[in-house]
Amino acid sequence: MIQSFKSIFKIPELKQRIIFTLIILVVYRIGGHIPIPGINSEALLRYFEEASQGRGLLSLYDLFAGGAFRRATVFALGIMPYISASIIIQLLGAVVPSFQKLQKEGQEGQKKITQYTRYGTVLIASMQAFGVSIFLEQIQTSAQMSVVPDPGLGFRLLTMVTLCAGTVFIMWLGEQITERGIGNGISLIIFIGIVATFPNAALDEYQQVSAGNRAILTEVFLLGLMVLTIAGVVALTQGTRKIPVQYAKRVIGRKVYGGQSTHIPLRVNTAGVMPIIFAQSIMFVPQTVLSFFPNSELMNSMARYFNFQSAVYWSLYGLLIVFFTYFYTAIAFNPVDVADNMKKHGGFIPGVRPGKKTAEFIDNILTRITLPGSILLAMVAVLPYIITRFVNVSFNFASFYGGTSLLIIVGVALDTLQQLESHLLMRHYDGFMKSGGKIKGRRRF
Repeated sequence: MIQSFKSIFKIPELKQRIIFTLIILVVYRIGGHIPIPGINSEALLRYFEEASQGRGLLSLYDLFAGGAFRRATVFALGIMPYISASIIIQLLGAVVPSFQKLQKEGQEGQKKITQYTRYGTVLIASMQAFGVSIFLEQIQTSAQMSVVPDPGLGFRLLTMVTLCAGTVFIMWLGEQITERGIGNGISLIIFIGIVATFPNAALDEYQQVSAGNRAILTEVFLLGLMVLTIAGVVALTQGTRKIPVQYAKRVIGRKVYGGQSTHIPLRVNTAGVMPIIFAQSIMFVPQTVLSFFPNSELMNSMARYFNFQSAVYWSLYGLLIVFFTYFYTAIAFNPVDVADNMKKHGGFIPGVRPGKKTAEFIDNILTRITLPGSILLAMVAVLPYIITRFVNVSFNFASFYGGTSLLIIVGVALDTLQQLESHLLMRHYDGFMKSGGKIKGRRRF
């Protein structure tokens, strides 16, 4: 593997792509430290330390933004508005005929869908920025320090423009990485934001142990649980169910085609991390809407059900993950198209009639393997809540035991390594694994 990493820098094109990606990620991290005008950053940090205690929904949002929300920087909204817009466009593509037509128009249709996604990103970012500006104006620390010394319409408009521009710039950075760098840009931006929080989380755990607040054996058990969880997430990401396929021999002219055996790899988790992203984006919506009505008793009572420490929140979260796993699997993998392509090329599953019966056979298997995959995905997503509930662990550190953070880290790492390996093998270098198969990626954001 060390030799494979050395080989990366022997390929000029791959070297340039990696350097370009690193430069873009550095720019993203620098932007995450430029504060919004009119903010008392010290008061905001103190508020997060006193009120949220690292366990609130705001801390979860801050995790996706790589700590930018906690510091109220120009990148405070992160890339989540873009993810939300992408979800809405995909949902429309499943139910609106005009969007379905665009999806079938190839590259031109994809350009229009991308354009609509960008417009949706601006709209969602503006709404969320308005909610953030109201939230910032209202919060105070225990020492009666105001986060916004000069509130009003001017501050709200300035915050909306700043945060919206920051989100659009992040979206552009992600597109540049996808086009000229290595890996999927949006995925890597979320990945680097999550990884950036790990040093502080690990330092908090060290201070807990050194202060005697937690026994060493308990910490060893937690670290062992982390290793097992990571191994389980990798197995869930890589797990496949292989359906054997046989191709009949065909004689075209003087050449014989077909006559070979292969398989269709159906993944246990075909949807990848997308169901969690979808569910998380949906769960962010009530908090954003409720922030518009801070003085309403009805809204405040509803907010308690959507509190990050509420069992109702996590129950809905788990159910949404199961639902979106099936939903995204249906979008990403169409058994009818697979069956038709097999029939056109003379392929068939042994013991199953081609055409409709083959599509039904594949669909039944996919449905059966998706159920345990969706349940395991929901369990991994809820694991940080269980850890913080029964063990005195900060949410930032507990998120690395499972949840969206761990799934994104594993998925993006595997996807990026797969692309690096493809570049190496294409130029006749050894991949990262000389035996035991190739690294498998996963569905991108």
